Amino acid sequence: MSQHSELDASPLPPWLGGIWSRLQGARELDRLAHALLICGPAGIGKRRLADALARSLLCRSRDAAGYACGRCPDCRLLEAGNHPDLVRIGPDPDSKSREISVGAVRAFSEHGSLTPSRSDWKVTLIDPADRLNPSAANALLKTLEEPSGQSLMCLVAERLGQLPATIRSRCLQIAVPVPAEDEALAWLRDRLPDPGTDPLLPLRLAQGAPFRALDELDQELFEQRRQRVAGFLAIASGRRDPVAEAALWNGQGAVRMLDWMSGWICDLLRLMAGGDAVRLTNPDQREVFMTLVQRLDPAAGHRFLGRLLECRALADTNVNHLLMLESIAIEWFRVTRGGGPGRD
Repeated sequence: MSQHSELDASPLPPWLGGIWSRLQGARELDRLAHALLICGPAGIGKRRLADALARSLLCRSRDAAGYACGRCPDCRLLEAGNHPDLVRIGPDPDSKSREISVGAVRAFSEHGSLTPSRSDWKVTLIDPADRLNPSAANALLKTLEEPSGQSLMCLVAERLGQLPATIRSRCLQIAVPVPAEDEALAWLRDRLPDPGTDPLLPLRLAQGAPFRALDELDQELFEQRRQRVAGFLAIASGRRDPVAEAALWNGQGAVRMLDWMSGWICDLLRLMAGGDAVRLTNPDQREVFMTLVQRLDPAAGHRFLGRLLECRALADTNVNHLLMLESIAIEWFRVTRGGGPGRD
């Protein structure tokens, strides 16, 4: 169990403004749910929203919009990671499983009934909640069912399906959507280190998530992606051994490669269906993808995309990444030869 994290004192991005206003309205009416489940894709600001809410509840001098002042003694304690009324529960950084253990939840539950030490609220942030192992999730249920006093439990998650229905049903779910592209682009343009950079490609590669786009704004990473696209196409043309290319994929990281490949196949399927006018995740690769459009069977392409998504779901487990990627590379070669996943 950890109580320390750097809390972002800056205002929330505009696409979170509506959710923030509703939360503050519920608070003013004393109708704020005792357990919130803030969910949505990576990089859209879920954690900033949860942190801002925690700061707001613990600050005694918040502004008219409900944001913490950043100057009072409580805010200074928050910045130092020492506020006694904020508890954070997350995976043990020394654990290979990257799960939230039952021990962490039990340690919290033993003290969860305590009244706030100095603030009006006791706030617990569980992040990422979809990393609760089954025993930890069961241990959390009693606390969710029997909240104590002025307490808020806020769970942050990206994979709702990994959370038991018993947990989800006891929380008010707050779905944070991907912002409209125009809104996200305007926000990004003011924050890019190089004003001359076009934010469209980083945003598309980040699947519309602005914070993720900023985190992955790396020219070296863009070049690595370009090389892997070339290798992907070289397998299709028979100029590259699938197993040799899979070794390079493994060096890049299975999660990133599976995300990239899913985007490439989605773009290929879009081009097959809609031609030049379609919106692509990888707009800079339109011309090279067009060279494959006539060679890929749509049904086989959809099956291969399903296979990529299945592997992506396994990539966060202890599966052998290299063997998985080798299998994917061989299947991709077969798909481009008129075969496909599950065919001889």
